[in-house]
Amino acid sequence: MDFDPHALSAREDPYPLLRELRQKHPIFYSETRDMWVVSPYAGVRAVLRDAETFASGRGTVPTGFTSQKPMLITQDPPYHDHLRRAVRSTFAPRRVQTLEAFIRGVTRELLDAIDPKEESDLVSVFSDPLPVAVVTDLLGIGFEDRDEFKRHADVIIHAAANTSEGVDEAQQWIYDYVEGVLPEREKNPGEDLVSSLLHPADEETKLTPDELLGFCSLVLIAATETTTNGLCNAVYLLHAHPELRRQLVADPSRMPGAVEEFLRLESPVHGLSRVTTRDVEFMGEKIEEGSRIHMLFAAANRDEEIFSEPDTIRPERSPNPHLAFGLGVHFCLGSSLARLELRIALQELLARFPNYDLVRERWERLESDAARGFARLPIRPDPR
Repeated sequence: MDFDPHALSAREDPYPLLRELRQKHPIFYSETRDMWVVSPYAGVRAVLRDAETFASGRGTVPTGFTSQKPMLITQDPPYHDHLRRAVRSTFAPRRVQTLEAFIRGVTRELLDAIDPKEESDLVSVFSDPLPVAVVTDLLGIGFEDRDEFKRHADVIIHAAANTSEGVDEAQQWIYDYVEGVLPEREKNPGEDLVSSLLHPADEETKLTPDELLGFCSLVLIAATETTTNGLCNAVYLLHAHPELRRQLVADPSRMPGAVEEFLRLESPVHGLSRVTTRDVEFMGEKIEEGSRIHMLFAAANRDEEIFSEPDTIRPERSPNPHLAFGLGVHFCLGSSLARLELRIALQELLARFPNYDLVRERWERLESDAARGFARLPIRPDPR
């Protein structure tokens, strides 16, 4: 057999194939993509926990994409530790909670603008603009350019379908955009993230101009795309499980546990990769230095060795050690923010449109080496 994550991402139900991989081919070499594919939970976890052997510096997606400026996710310790130390307080859970009122306000404004009697594309009217609004407010960058920004971000995230020239152009547009706001923030700092990074309390953690551009670009790309996909995937799962939807409408306090299950069952990042820094024997295979290892989070998060009834949504599942946000030194800094956005967005959506319906014949799934989500998700807010 062979493996193509790009094609797999667009399958309506890839999970039988992922189960077969996990159970019969827990690690195998894909000649087409020139990489080793790891699918059991224990194997994926082992790769994530050993950043010394399985490095990120040569790209974390099958294409080997690395940014022109230093991005946290494509750097290895100790330089990675320096970058993370400079920005980690920004996404501390306590600080993220201060954004709840803003997120809820934006969510309600977006829902107010949806005509309940008309079919809409949930991606364009809700799941895209919400995380973009949150992140641009956090950074202090203009929300009004979100469509242009989104177009360039998509070129980078779904790079397998684009030329390297297109990716380079998209990166440069985002760098130029961020760079355009720096002089004003340098001169007149505000309460936003860009200002705090330009004027840190500890000068030892101050980022260079290139590091600042790389970090802001990463936040703009990763913190918007993954939340958009996570939200669409959750809306899809609630559509497929009407009884659970009714329960959550009746008792919104159960939403945090449900969000964890949505992230586990339909992980918005279905796989990432590392490159070996030495010859290593791993899961019974001798793997040469410089080999790419692709971790299938989507398969690991349904591993029956870890999760009982892995294909069933159980909001009260505890513990729930899913890998949707990774693990180890590269554990997602924005996980608290993503969880908060998903909880608020889903609670408000169900309060406003508890009987929504999705239009199966017109939805379109993303095709991506790393992402799992929808390019288009038509919704009838109130089919009655």
